[in-house]
Amino acid sequence: MSWTDERVELLKKMWGEGQSASQIAKELGGVTRNAVIGKVHRLGLSNRNAGAAPAKAEAKEKPAPKAEAKPKPGPKTEPARPAGAAAPAAAEAKPAAPARKQIIPAGQPLPPQPSANEISPEALAKVNEIEKKAKKLSLMELTERTCKWPVGDPATENFWFCGLPVQQGKPYCEAHVGVAFQPMSSRKDRRR
Repeated sequence: MSWTDERVELLKKMWGEGQSASQIAKELGGVTRNAVIGKVHRLGLSNRNAGAAPAKAEAKEKPAPKAEAKPKPGPKTEPARPAGAAAPAAAEAKPAAPARKQIIPAGQPLPPQPSANEISPEALAKVNEIEKKAKKLSLMELTERTCKWPVGDPATENFWFCGLPVQQGKPYCEAHVGVAFQPMSSRKDRRR
């Protein structure tokens, strides 16, 4: 099935009327609900909210009593702002946005990681010395017996893995195990 202009227009019309993706798929025929959802997203129509259909119905009813239509939006918006339920919901929504994972484009440096500041200078010095002796393996050269500690930015050509012999039962060499696996007591101390 191909998306002809006629089928796309019918999809837009039905989506605007509040029809579900399943209903649209049945009407169009030859497409699944998921195909309709995908097309809706590609067309940028996906920002339909559940309250849109009732709002349109109210808007159609309001033009008849024009005198009442203007005062109603004022009281609806004014009490909604000072109401206790509306204000906390808006306040909670804003802090939630930074909690999402930040997507960093390839080639950009990663932000400083909190654990990097907590590693002892001795462990970092040991890691720096070990990385000078590292085999600098590519991903395809790694085996179960080689250290899998990544070094550098994966988006650049200067990215490699340590490659030194691993410590028994661990994926890293002795120096990298010292950085990656820290005793439980020191982790608990840092949280306080």
